Amino acid sequence: MLYVCLASFAFFGLFLMSAVDAGAAADDKPVVVLETTAGTITIELDHAKAPITVENFLKYVDSGFYDNLIFHRVMKGFMIQGGGMDDKMREKDTNPPIKNEASNGLKNERGTIAMARTSNPNSATAQFFINHADNSRNLGPGGVDAYGYAVFGKVTDGMDVVDKIANMATGTRAGHGDVPLQPIYIKSAKRKGK
Repeated sequence: MLYVCLASFAFFGLFLMSAVDAGAAADDKPVVVLETTAGTITIELDHAKAPITVENFLKYVDSGFYDNLIFHRVMKGFMIQGGGMDDKMREKDTNPPIKNEASNGLKNERGTIAMARTSNPNSATAQFFINHADNSRNLGPGGVDAYGYAVFGKVTDGMDVVDKIANMATGTRAGHGDVPLQPIYIKSAKRKGK
């Protein structure tokens, strides 16, 4: 009888450890769903390799910051950029910039999401881009500059939507180039399951 109880306790312990490990794995790969006027884009984030960037992005997501902003810079065969401008091309106020995590081993390959920034490598705030092509050579450390652009996740569903946005006609508006002529809104950005 004691053996059965000990065996049951050991099994329960293994089950509990597996559940904790599964929970930790889920925390390392949070999922964000972008509902856009062009369709839905699902993004899996890599907290283990880009913890600062993922935490920053999730703060904006959880606060509703991205809701009703547009993809304001679209370049077919390169990337689609959003997360900073409204449809009048006004930039939204952001939190302070974060440290560049571009040397985390993640590459700017097609379908990955990365932080937009200025020439200052540690200037990323809220704006992000989704790579429409493999830009790992140009946007990685040592590409266009020594620092690179920090990748922090990848599209797991909705690359057809990224392609649709990337193929839209663009022009110049309010001094900004490569702006879609028909605004593409981020209707909402939410963590999956919340």
